[in-house]
Amino acid sequence: MAAKTSAKSEKKTEKKNEKQNTWLTYTDKQKKEVFAFNEEYRQFISGCKTERECVKEAIRMAEAKGYKNLNDCIAKNTKLKAGDKVYLNNMGKAIAFFLIGSEPLEKGMKILGAHIDSPRLDLKQVPLYEDTEMALLDTHYYGGIKKYQWVTLPLALHGVIVKKDGTQISVCIGEDPADPVVCISDLLIHLSAKQMEKNGAKVIEGEDLNILIGSIPLKDEEKDAVKANVLKILKDKYDIEEDDFLSAEIEAVPAGPARDLGLDRSMITGYGHDDRVCAYTSLAALLEMDKIDRTAVCLLVDKEEIGSVGATGMTSVFFENAVAEVMNLQGDYSELKVRRALAASHMLSSDVSAAYDPNYPAVNEKKNTAYFGKGLVFNKYTGSRGKSGSNDANAEFMAAIRGALGKHNVPFQTAELGRVDEGGGGTIAYIMAKYNMQVIDSGVAVLCMHSPWEIASKTDIFEAKQGYVAFLKEM
Repeated sequence: MAAKTSAKSEKKTEKKNEKQNTWLTYTDKQKKEVFAFNEEYRQFISGCKTERECVKEAIRMAEAKGYKNLNDCIAKNTKLKAGDKVYLNNMGKAIAFFLIGSEPLEKGMKILGAHIDSPRLDLKQVPLYEDTEMALLDTHYYGGIKKYQWVTLPLALHGVIVKKDGTQISVCIGEDPADPVVCISDLLIHLSAKQMEKNGAKVIEGEDLNILIGSIPLKDEEKDAVKANVLKILKDKYDIEEDDFLSAEIEAVPAGPARDLGLDRSMITGYGHDDRVCAYTSLAALLEMDKIDRTAVCLLVDKEEIGSVGATGMTSVFFENAVAEVMNLQGDYSELKVRRALAASHMLSSDVSAAYDPNYPAVNEKKNTAYFGKGLVFNKYTGSRGKSGSNDANAEFMAAIRGALGKHNVPFQTAELGRVDEGGGGTIAYIMAKYNMQVIDSGVAVLCMHSPWEIASKTDIFEAKQGYVAFLKEM
């Protein structure tokens, strides 16, 4: 009898906690707005598959809204005042946008942060070789991937090659419908009995992720003639030599544009939702603002997928240096005030969350899981198992955010990244929290996270932007 009562109680609790599907709340006009915004986002992730491409496009979008290069302001000692809009580009791979508020910077900022790097395959510094009259490229995978997902896919090559004289050459092969693509071969099923006995982590080894790029030998070439022909093509098209790979950053990514998914076109499948879906919506929210009380910031960073390390990752001093430069141009700089500004700030550390997948229900606990169609996701804590590596936001901050989103009727949900002992993940939140600012994880729920083709709901993408707007207006 007690067991039956408990089961009934659980069902009632689940029903009470269930949030309405956001699609059911829209008018026809609002649906058109959702689809229009998502078409802009779809084009963004289709064209921005590397951090460099994201920064370049973000600058274009921001300059169209009146943002100016902070370095130009520094060079001219231009004083910044309320309403001014500036950005600081960090090596072409990370960027910070500032909308100057009417209150002193010392009072803190409202920060929207996300990362613009995604799991991928990077070419090694000496990548090109020939084997049995086939030309291939050696790779080193970047970030957490299931290696077997990257074979037999059409791949594109994106990046830059910098020659010894400093000339920078942009590379993009495989995106234009007229372009060739490249790929990694896999063992045919007829001969793969031993391969299929391996566990998932070993089915494809890291050193086997070699990209096939050519098979025509160059006439009259005695050694490595196919490789020689590939080098000739690269020389003719890009004026590069083999040694130029030493100073190159070339990324192999899934070829082709992001696509509408579902017969109802309710979702988008594409490469790099993690975390460009949060980067785009954060920037879009900031660009809607013209006046604000406390300075608003959109911070887009690199290297999150490998620990936020390096000069363009969140652990660098780039952001605090940028804050110091902005404060200095306001004529109010001191080291103490910079520290106060950081400590008094509020931040949404935006990164994607794991959406509930009915194909794999066992890894989630249903009451504390993100779902498609339920809006922006908040993770009070991330980390793994015993909250290891987590920021764990304060209840007071979560309450303030609930109030802000409620005031603007923005739907949201809360979640954990899977069951307690299943695994977990982290974001840049804990790095920013070291300044003693209030930080919480938020973002968009996705399926197939870290796969070549991830999936997100259009309504969740739209409501993420709406949530970020509410945060900037109210916090």
